Amino acid sequence: MPTIHGVPLSPFVRKVRVALHEKGVNYDIEPVIPLPPAQDEPAFRKISPLGKIPGYTDGDFVISDSSVILNYLESTGPALLPDDAQQRARALWFEEYADSALAENVAPVFFNRFVAPKVMQQEGDQAAIDAALNEGLPPLFDYLEEQLGDGEYLAAGRFTVADVAVGAMLRQLQMGGESVDAGRWPKLAAYAERILTRPSFKTAAEAENQMMESM
Repeated sequence: MPTIHGVPLSPFVRKVRVALHEKGVNYDIEPVIPLPPAQDEPAFRKISPLGKIPGYTDGDFVISDSSVILNYLESTGPALLPDDAQQRARALWFEEYADSALAENVAPVFFNRFVAPKVMQQEGDQAAIDAALNEGLPPLFDYLEEQLGDGEYLAAGRFTVADVAVGAMLRQLQMGGESVDAGRWPKLAAYAERILTRPSFKTAAEAENQMMESM
């Protein structure tokens, strides 16, 4: 059985979990915290040379990076990449958009609302939270609102890797105690509700909530 090496609270681990669920693939999770000493363990470094999660093992095959893992999984189960070249490029663009710009601005909210106080027993940085919510995220949400238009999904008129990746970051924001303002971004708020209530995201959220409650 394939194994994800990482922790459920990571949005990048969430991407892989959601994709596996959508494809009907059973898997195990081997907990790895992306901090020393866990990330520097020789066994984990063989799976993820950069020390980042998730790592992924499938029998003797070993790979890391959520986008690479999703690409590897594409030959299994329902496709998450569109056949059309333009729509495939669009889906991959939104995956990159989520993994970079959204991740950069969602991370301060979750870190300072949960990780700092609950895991590190430190006070969170409210200024970093305010900067993300008031300066970093609004233009990113403006763009997503525009790109959604009248569609239910971001590419090809169906659920793709674009929605896996963007949904993973919207869920991370939710775990930081925030949501998309429906008054300002009505299409994006409806999209977030639609994506995060899919069975694949709800299943991932159950494990995430249990982990958060235990801390």
